[in-house]
Amino acid sequence: MDKEKIGLILSEIEKYDAGNPESIEQFRVHYLGKKGILKSLYAQLKNTSPETKKELGLLINSVRAAVETKLQSLNEKESAGAEKTDGKDLTRPGENLEMGTRHPISIVKNEMIDILKEVGFMVSEGPEIETDWHNFTALNIPKHHPARDMQDTFFVQTNPDILLRTHTSPQQIRVMESTAPPIRIICPGRVYRNETISARSHCIFHQIEGLYIDKDVSFVDLKQTLYFFATKMFGKKTKIRFRPSYFPFTEPSAEMDISCLICKGTGCPVCKNSGWVEILGCGMVDPAVLDNCKIDSTQFTGFAFGLGIERPAMLKYRINDIRMFYENDVRFLSQFVSA
Repeated sequence: MDKEKIGLILSEIEKYDAGNPESIEQFRVHYLGKKGILKSLYAQLKNTSPETKKELGLLINSVRAAVETKLQSLNEKESAGAEKTDGKDLTRPGENLEMGTRHPISIVKNEMIDILKEVGFMVSEGPEIETDWHNFTALNIPKHHPARDMQDTFFVQTNPDILLRTHTSPQQIRVMESTAPPIRIICPGRVYRNETISARSHCIFHQIEGLYIDKDVSFVDLKQTLYFFATKMFGKKTKIRFRPSYFPFTEPSAEMDISCLICKGTGCPVCKNSGWVEILGCGMVDPAVLDNCKIDSTQFTGFAFGLGIERPAMLKYRINDIRMFYENDVRFLSQFVSA
């Protein structure tokens, strides 16, 4: 090691120019790293004569000072360039962003899907704009059938055979038309009905419907599936009852009630002081529906069920006005845990 070599190193440092943060870091490691030039120079200093050690030591210290000065200059130049390019300094710490929350409807819908997946159901989603065939006729509700009055429908004015779906059952028809049994699906989604908006009803709401088609499917299979779903969704202490009902696409048909989660069955305005809340409709798939979908009703049977998502969400979160789900009030939405 001599003065000439150190002079060359100082000259290299002075001429060096970095084009990006990576090359600045490479420059720092090259001179100041554990295996860098300065480490090597200090190691060589031990082997020099006492007469030259002091002078060479001062020169090596000047190399360190030159490197540190150059690093400061390069970093300042890089920061100035970033600000000039886009007005932002990418080296500054980022701003903390608040974590958003899922909508309560999405939380409850996902919980329902997860429960039904445990017993083999697969998710199948379809279009919200449907044909009359898939929404009504194939489901054993022909034109002028009185059951059509149960679902006030939004029709497309230019084409009376096109409408906004009133339930998610049309997707069940689409699957039955294109898939051979066995079929085990759930169809979640948004539906539309021309109803007066109030605290208990809305023209837009959400449903999740289930369908199981196979050989020897019975009403017992339906009841056991729904008992499993209800106890997982609402708790083991929840009471469950079935009542005979009528739906044009199932026979026999039933409605399922659960004991009111708010008053625990003692009676309140939510359950109309009955202690029970209707939660879903269900039944065995009508053979005519199977025949409409080209499934042999003499070999296959099946069950179907459907429930709204808003009502269970209202019970779960003690919400007394369905309109709150659609007003996008951040004060309301921010109460729900993101999941």
